[in-house]
Amino acid sequence: MEGATGRERSAAIAAAIACITLVGIGLSLSVPLLSLEMERMGVSKVWIGANTAVAGLASIVVVPFVPRLAARVGVLPMLVAAVLTLTLVLPLFKVFPSFPLWFPLRFVFAASLGVLFVLSEYWINAAAPPARRGFVMGIYATVLSLGFVIGPALLSLVGTSGWPPYLIGAVLFLVGLVPLMAARGVSPAIERGGRRTILSFLLAAPAATLAALVFGMVETGCFALLPIYGLANGFDPEGAAFLVGVLSIGSVVLQVPIGVLSDRADRRLVLLGIAALGLAGALLIPVAMQRTALLYPLLVVWGGVVGGLYTVGLAHLGARFHGAELATANAAFVVLYNVGLVAGPPVVGLFMDASRDGFAMRQPCFSPPISRSS
Repeated sequence: MEGATGRERSAAIAAAIACITLVGIGLSLSVPLLSLEMERMGVSKVWIGANTAVAGLASIVVVPFVPRLAARVGVLPMLVAAVLTLTLVLPLFKVFPSFPLWFPLRFVFAASLGVLFVLSEYWINAAAPPARRGFVMGIYATVLSLGFVIGPALLSLVGTSGWPPYLIGAVLFLVGLVPLMAARGVSPAIERGGRRTILSFLLAAPAATLAALVFGMVETGCFALLPIYGLANGFDPEGAAFLVGVLSIGSVVLQVPIGVLSDRADRRLVLLGIAALGLAGALLIPVAMQRTALLYPLLVVWGGVVGGLYTVGLAHLGARFHGAELATANAAFVVLYNVGLVAGPPVVGLFMDASRDGFAMRQPCFSPPISRSS
């Protein structure tokens, strides 16, 4: 957003963050809701997992085409179309309680989410002042994490049966249009003519794109299997589930400090430091597992530090690329993140079957390349 005033930049950042936060709330409400609904329908856990995995597949398939399409029709129209699609599709899961139909519905739902994430992150990165890009991305990651906490909390209040959760989710998506329309005069454009591929950005900025891959693997590996690891180490079901909540606290409280640090240092070195601390934290989990006084602080710090992969990776892309290239770079980031989402749980689960401490020992180790090209 070259030439934009400070007020215009602030309005653009606020609109994009507000939109994605509401979407985060709606998403974190809808994902467990649909899983529980499939359980009530008598769907096996294997098929529940398969239906959920369609979300990652949809993003991987659709996201690479988003930047070029947005260059033709505009960023704001595509964001509005994605929000409206989410608003309409979520209630259709309730209207059509037929499991086979849920596969195409899930694909459309997840593809729309992929559009929102790519273009909102592009908007935030384009609007962020270069000297404070890490700080802005830290705020983005913090409020998105809060959104993921609020969604399940709302679900616990309204319940998981009947129409209320579907209608509340749809309303939350629809409310996301309000900040978008309020900032329609400062939405960014994407120039036509970008020809670089997703693979080219993996080679041009490996530190950032591989950070997205590893974060996706760790995040879903933890959310899916940390409770199972807790059960294997003597926690009751409630205590095992609580471990995920403890882990999430770090993602909420540490992203802004990590983002500020990345504004004052080489972001590749910050990513390297995050990798080292993430590896150390994973190795310490088995030691702390029987001592909750050590385990809870460790999970808070570890969750926050590993979450910094996403925050700093996005900031690094914003500093490296601009215009159409930045939009495609953000698409590459989201694709690699979704590859991690799909690959993480099976890989971690495989090592958990092989070893009691396989969960901790198989958390991916990330060592970002430090070179001129990254």
